[in-house]
Amino acid sequence: MFELAGWPTPDMAGYRFRSEEIKQTAFRLDGVLMPPAHATDRPVVFVEVQYQPDDRFYRRFFAEIFLYLYQHPPAHPWQAVVIYPERRVEREVGPHYAALLASPQVRRVYLEDFRQPAPSSLGLRLL
Repeated sequence: MFELAGWPTPDMAGYRFRSEEIKQTAFRLDGVLMPPAHATDRPVVFVEVQYQPDDRFYRRFFAEIFLYLYQHPPAHPWQAVVIYPERRVEREVGPHYAALLASPQVRRVYLEDFRQPAPSSLGLRLL
């Protein structure tokens, strides 16, 4: 597989190939903003509000998104927003999800950034 994919071939000692069954856990997304069906250029937006530190948050969040896309394949692109009260609540992401978090599809919002100065829009002030 490594050679076929054009990757450097590691020492294959210790590698095992096997088929894996993955059991599905129930997931619940905080919110999904669905655009009108005819507006296929507008994204489906997954919204998650995370107020508690959770070392497994990104594992669960991206599993929820991709399971949703698997079960309900939209004609739209997707984006995701994670809302944190403060940066200190967010936990280390690790190597598995760093590329997703670095992509323009995922935005992290920290409400502490909107405390001072007061936001100009009414919606952000209410938030």
